[in-house]
Amino acid sequence: MSSQATAAEIRGELRQILSGRVGIADAIIPPLLFVAVNSIWGLIPAALAGLGSSAGIVLLRLAKGRRLRFALAGLFGTLIAVGLALRSGSADDYFLPGIISGAASALVTVASVFVGRPLVAWTSWLTRGWPLGWYWHPRVRPAYARASWLWAGFFAARALVQWGLFAAENTVWLGVARVAMGWPALLVLLIATYVLGRRWLEELDGPSVAEYLSDAQPPWVGQGRGF
Repeated sequence: MSSQATAAEIRGELRQILSGRVGIADAIIPPLLFVAVNSIWGLIPAALAGLGSSAGIVLLRLAKGRRLRFALAGLFGTLIAVGLALRSGSADDYFLPGIISGAASALVTVASVFVGRPLVAWTSWLTRGWPLGWYWHPRVRPAYARASWLWAGFFAARALVQWGLFAAENTVWLGVARVAMGWPALLVLLIATYVLGRRWLEELDGPSVAEYLSDAQPPWVGQGRGF
C-alpha cells in the first residue's frame, strides 16, 4: 500500500473514532480547570470548578441530544477524584485515581497477552464487530499481542511519570502530564497501533476476515484494511 493510501486510511480511521464523540472535552477540561483554579484560589474552589465543568459537559450533551456515556463516566471519575482531594486536603490526590487506573490497565494488558487473549484484539472486536475467532487465529493473534505490548508500555509509562510527579507533590506539572498524556498521546498511540498492526498482519500472511468466514485455505490474500 502506498504512503498516500495509508495516510488516507488513517485519516478515515481517526475520523471514525472522533465522530464517535469519545469524550475528549470530558477528559481535558475538568483537570485543566482544577489545576488552574487551585493555583489561584485553593482546593475548595478548584473542586467546585472540576465538578461544575464535568456537570456542565453532561448538561450540554443532554441539551444537544448526544450520547452521555463518556460524559457521565467523566463526571463519575471527577466525583471520585474530587472526593479524595477534599478528604486528604491535598490537591495532588485528585490525580490518584487516574494513576491507579493506568497502572491497573498496564497489568491487565500484560495479563491478556500471557493468557493468549490480547487486549487490543478485544478492543478491535468491540469496535469493528469482526468474528472473535478470527482474532485468535495463529496467523492473526501475534499481531494483536505485539500491539498489546505497545499499549502496556504506554499505560505503564503514563502511570510512572504521573506517579513521580505525584510523589514530588508537583500539582501543576501533574495536571499538564495528565492532559498531555491523555487524548493527545492516545491518538498517537492509536495511529502507531494501526500502522504497525497492519504491517504485522501482512508479515504473518494470515487470512482476512472474509477468508476466515469462508474457511478458505492458504495462501491467503490477507486483511486489506483495518486492524
